[in-house]
Order: sequence, then structure tokens, then C-alpha cells
Amino acid sequence: MEFLSYTGTLLTMVVGIVLSIVASIHVITTKREVRAAIGWVGLVWLVPFLGAVLYAVAGVNRIRRRGGRIRRRMHRLQPESALSPLVLGAHREAPPVPAASARDEALMLPENRRTLAGLARTIDEVTGLPLLEGNRVEILVDGDEAYPAMLDAIESAEHTIGLSTYIFDQDAAGESFVEALDDARRRGVEVRVLLDAVGALYSRPRTHHVLTARGITTDTFMHSILPWRAPYVNLRNHRKLLIVDGRTGFTGGMNIRSGCVAGAGKQAIQDLHFELEGPVVAHLAEAFAGDWVFTTRERLEGTGWFPSLEPCGNVAARGISDGPDEDFGVLRWSLLAALAAAEHSVRIVTPYFLPDQTLVAALNLAALRGVTVDIVIPQVNNLRIVGWAMLGQIRQVLKFGCRVWLSAPPFDHGKLMIVDGAWTLFGSANWDPRSLRLNFEFDVEGYDDGLAARAEREVWRKIDRGRRLTIDEVDSWSWPVRIRNGLAWLGSPYL
Repeated sequence: MEFLSYTGTLLTMVVGIVLSIVASIHVITTKREVRAAIGWVGLVWLVPFLGAVLYAVAGVNRIRRRGGRIRRRMHRLQPESALSPLVLGAHREAPPVPAASARDEALMLPENRRTLAGLARTIDEVTGLPLLEGNRVEILVDGDEAYPAMLDAIESAEHTIGLSTYIFDQDAAGESFVEALDDARRRGVEVRVLLDAVGALYSRPRTHHVLTARGITTDTFMHSILPWRAPYVNLRNHRKLLIVDGRTGFTGGMNIRSGCVAGAGKQAIQDLHFELEGPVVAHLAEAFAGDWVFTTRERLEGTGWFPSLEPCGNVAARGISDGPDEDFGVLRWSLLAALAAAEHSVRIVTPYFLPDQTLVAALNLAALRGVTVDIVIPQVNNLRIVGWAMLGQIRQVLKFGCRVWLSAPPFDHGKLMIVDGAWTLFGSANWDPRSLRLNFEFDVEGYDDGLAARAEREVWRKIDRGRRLTIDEVDSWSWPVRIRNGLAWLGSPYL
């Protein structure tokens, strides 16, 4: 018995050491940040077995998606007649970058905004997608404006509907979408709904089951009840996309839940969403089709999903997909490029503001150059610990001249960035590690003074209703509050 006990103990030690070695090798050969690598290596050795398991579940952040590769080769899977020349350009090699003067003329930028041409060229290289002219973009405030527009589009659908969202609650708002989608299915419209596996847990009953029971083709992104078949539970599809007939698109930060509609009481949420028409809708459709084929292996093909799209507005726009796959870091590079290009003003609205040190430095350098940097965050956060963590870091941007504003309740879930009153970025991503490292996100950049002016009006509306957070106020906080915020900030990479 003693021999067996000794042998079992020795075998356990050997297995623990082997697991720690394997996990450590994976850490040091795949991690991009030395601090993260040191932390994970320390965990797998200090907490044998459990550390390796935690790393396998929560630390392996990058995947190579079949959908991502297919998405980049989509033009090979469809007849060319099914895709417009602009869309074909988006899926083939990025077009040659024109000279600065040609790009300036193409974008029709005012003389004092010519630096944005450099920004456009940078994001050309970062995304591999062309900037598409001739789009219309409408800003939709809260569910009171967004939901009727989305439902009208669904009710007018003739061929296809693709819907991807993080949260789809079974409340009054959710039920209206279920009914509209079911009506479209009954009319013969091809309907595909993709829900995130984690976001789906917010709803009772599960919206996935409700939709499936109605005969609506629905699936969940990276979902499995078997742990070995769901090795990336820390990765989430946070995109909000609705594409109708391949011609009308909606994206932004808004989930589907009654809290986004006036009269929601304590559950009320402020938010922004955007309606798009024109060639850039192909980028939304491409992102949805890539996620769908990755999840279900079904390829969405034909003119119903990818029609020829004609110019219909004044906004030059481009979709920016980001995620822990082949698109890793695309959005972060775009943010850095925009901050570097800014000459006069930067306006940022985000519910979760936990930028890494490189982004903090870029914000501060912009402020030191004389750029007016306004950052709008919620006065009341729906995630208390995240709110504390944000306040634990906020002094880093205040001390170099960035202005921070607290938007008045209810909780503000809007996401927006405007540079020099001419460039606008909107979509699903937040300024935090989860959005910039772990989530699959989708944003759109737009070059147009009119769009930027409308977006800035929304920013100033929030500022006028809120109040400014000063460095003197931060320095006046009691030590218990500072310690609480600082401890929450230490956990920010994992929030």
C-alpha cells in the first residue's frame, strides 16, 4: 500500500510538472505582452493543475477561424455577378494607395483636414479593405429611434435577413423582434440569427429556443455544454449587426432589450445605433457571413445576401472587424492612427474606459500637442467593479490635460469617437481590454463633416447634461475610495 501511495504521488507530481511545462511553452510562444506572460507562467507553476486548466480556459485568447479565412476568399465562392465591383474590391487585394493629393480629392476633405487622408491610408493597410464612397449614415438615439427603424427594415425584407447580437432579451422589445423575424420567415425570407453563447444567458427563457421553436434558423457563437468542445469561453461575439436584403445595415452598441426604450425605470440604458445604406453595407454583410460560416459551416451566397450596391450618400466609410483571430489588434491600431492624426479635437464616448498604456500615452500626447481631448464616461456604471477600475485609472489622462465628463444617469452604453469634426468611428467596441483583445467586434469609420457634426451634437448633449470630473476632485477622494478603485483597476485586464 505504501508503494502504491508513493507511486501515485510521484505520478501526480510528474503529470503536474508536464502540464506546467506544456502550458508555459504555450504562454511564452504565443503571448504578446511580457506582463501577461509572466503572470500566466507564475500561475501555472504556483498552482499546479488548476493553473494549467485556468490558462486553457481563460488564457488562450487567439483562435484561427475557418470563417475568417473563408470571409477573406468569399469572392471565390460566389459568381462575380452576385457581387458588385465595390464588394469584389473589398474581398480581393486592397487597392493601390493613391498619392496624398489624389486621396484628398477623392475624399473631398477641407484644406485643414488633409491629415485625415493619411489616416485613411493607414487604415487601408491595417484592415486590407478599401474605403467605400457614397454611403448614407443615420444616427439613432436609444431604442425609441433604433428599434422602429430596425423593425421597419425587417418587415420590408424581401430576400434575406442576417441578425447578430450579444444580448437578445425575451421582454417586450425582444418579443417584437421575434414576431417580426417570424413574419419575415413566413413570407419566404431567408432569416439567420446568430447569438453569442455568453450573451444568450442573459435571457429567460433562452431566445435561442424561442426562435428555434418558431422555425427561425438560429445558432449560438462558440457554444457547447462540453468543456473540451468550448475551449474559448473567455471569447465573445460582441458584434451587433442587422443586414436586410444586403442593402440596409444597422450596427452600433445597442443590444435588444426593453431597457433601451424610454420608461424602462431602473433598468434604463442610454445607447446609440446607426443605420447605413450604400456600398459599405457589404462590409457588414461580409462580417456576418464570416461569423455564420464559422459557427454553422453554411455559406451565405447569392445576390440576396450580396447585391450590387450603388452610391446613395456623401459618407466615405469602411467596416473594421476586430477579434482574437486574423483581425487581432485591427481596431487598436485604428484608434492609435486616429489619435496620431488629430490636429484640433478628439471626442470619445464609451461606457468602459480602461485603455492600455499605449492608448493612454497616445491620448496624452494628443492633449500635449494642443488637441482638445474630451472623454465621456457614465456617472453611474452598470458594472460597479468596472466603474471603480475606470476611476482608478482616470488620473493618468487627467494630469496631462484630457477632459473627462460624467454623463448623467441612466447608464450610458453609447460608443462614439470623432476626430477634427470630420472623422467618425462607431460600433460595438469599448475602450477596454475585453473589446480590444478578447471580443469579436465590428466598428465603422466614416469621413464626412455632416456625419461628424451630427455625432458631435450627441456628444455635447451628453456633456451638457452631465458634469466634468477634475483632477482636484480625484485627488480629494478618501484613501479607502482610492484603494478600492486601485484594487479594481489591478483586475482590469480580466474584467
